[in-house]
Amino acid sequence: MISLKYIRENQDIVQKNINYKKVDFDLKDLINKDEQWRLKISKCEKLKSIRNSVSKDISKLKSSNSNAERQIKEMKIVSLEIKELDKQIDSLKNYIDNKILFLPNLVHSSVPIGESETDNKVIKVYSKKPTFDFEIKDHIQISDKLNLLDMKRGAKIAGSGFPLFIGNGSRLERALIAFMLDKHTQNGYTELFPPFLATQDTTQVTGQLPKFEEDMYFMPKDELYCIPTAEVPVTSFYKNEVLEESVLPQKFAAYSACFRREAGSYGKDTRGLLRVHQFNKVELVKFVRPSNSYSELESLLLDAESILKMLNLHYRVVEINSSDLSFSASKCYDIEVWSPSEKKYLEVSSCSNFESFQARRGNIKFRNKDNKLEYVHTLNGSGLATPRLMVALLETYQQSDGSIIVPDVLQDYLKLSKIDA
Repeated sequence: MISLKYIRENQDIVQKNINYKKVDFDLKDLINKDEQWRLKISKCEKLKSIRNSVSKDISKLKSSNSNAERQIKEMKIVSLEIKELDKQIDSLKNYIDNKILFLPNLVHSSVPIGESETDNKVIKVYSKKPTFDFEIKDHIQISDKLNLLDMKRGAKIAGSGFPLFIGNGSRLERALIAFMLDKHTQNGYTELFPPFLATQDTTQVTGQLPKFEEDMYFMPKDELYCIPTAEVPVTSFYKNEVLEESVLPQKFAAYSACFRREAGSYGKDTRGLLRVHQFNKVELVKFVRPSNSYSELESLLLDAESILKMLNLHYRVVEINSSDLSFSASKCYDIEVWSPSEKKYLEVSSCSNFESFQARRGNIKFRNKDNKLEYVHTLNGSGLATPRLMVALLETYQQSDGSIIVPDVLQDYLKLSKIDA
C-alpha cells in the first residue's frame, strides 16, 4: 500500500507507475475524493470549534439566568450538520481506504520499462541445455510408464488440475520438499509450517485481496481463503508488531500446499503438471531494513537458484519489466527451468522486493537506531515450486530404457539412485 500523503505529493510519479504496470486505476477519482474528505474534515472541525465555544456561552447565560434559547436552537442545527458531515467523512474515508487497495506498488528505478512480457531481460543462464541420443518422452509419458502420477484419478477425486502422485512419484515429491527445506535452513532461514487457510485481512496484507479474489478458493461459511502461497501466512507473522532493528533481517522458509483457481488461464499449458490448481511449494520470506533491501533481493535470488544448481538443471534468470511486474512488487526476477520436451523455459520461482508495500498493509514496523519507527521491507521468492521443477527433473534425467536417474542430492532422501518400471 502506498501512503496517501505520498500520493498527494507525487501524483505524476504515481500516475507514471500506473501506466508502467498497465493497470486500470482512476487516480483522479482518488485525488478528488481525498480533497473532498479533507475539506469536509476542515469544515466539521470548524463547526465543532464553534459548537464548543457557543456551549460555553450558553453555560454562562444559564448561570446568569439569561435567555439562551436562540443559541441552543442554533447549536441544534449545527449539531445536525456535524452529524451529517461525520457520516460523509466516514463514507469518504472508507471509499479512499478501499480504493487505495487497488493501487499497485511503485516500480523501482532499476526496473526496465516495457510493454509486454517479451520485454523481459535474460540476465543469467546456468549450464547447457541437456542433449539426448534417443527420442525423449514428456513428463506425462514418463510418469505413466513409471507409475508416478495419475492425473485421471486426481480429476475423478477433485476435478481437473489436481495431481495425484503415486509410489515413487510421491516419494520424489516429498524428497524435493525436504531437500529444499534442509538446504534453506542451512543457509540461515528459520523453518515455519504455517496454516493453509487465511483470513481476509491476512490475504489483504500481501496484496492478493481485493484485486485477485477471483483466483482464490474461498469458504464463505468460515470466511477463510485457501492460501495461494505460503507468502500469505508467513508475511503476516509479524503483522501489527514492532521489531528491533538489531534482529533484522528475519528469514523464513515455509512449505505449504498452494491453491489457485487460475481463473484467467484456462487453455494455457494445462497438460499434466504444467498448470495445476493445487501444488506444493517452499517459500522464502524476508523482513529487512529498507537501506539494504535490494542487496537482500540479490541474495534471495541466489538462495533460490542454489536448488537448481544442486539438482544440476539448466535454467535462466529473467529480470521482469514494468508491464509484467506483479501488482505488489517493486522489482522481480523470475527463475525459469528448461523443459526438454516442451522445448521452452518454465517459471519455478519469482523473487521480489515489495519494499514497504506489504508492511504498510500489515502494519509491520521496526525501531531504528534513532528510536524512530519505520516500516520494514518485505521480500519473498519460491525456493522452489515443485510442479514444473518435477517436469524438468523427470525430462532431464530420463534414460533410453525409460528409467529416471535420481539426482545425487536426492538419493539419500529416496534411498534410490534410479527409478524404473
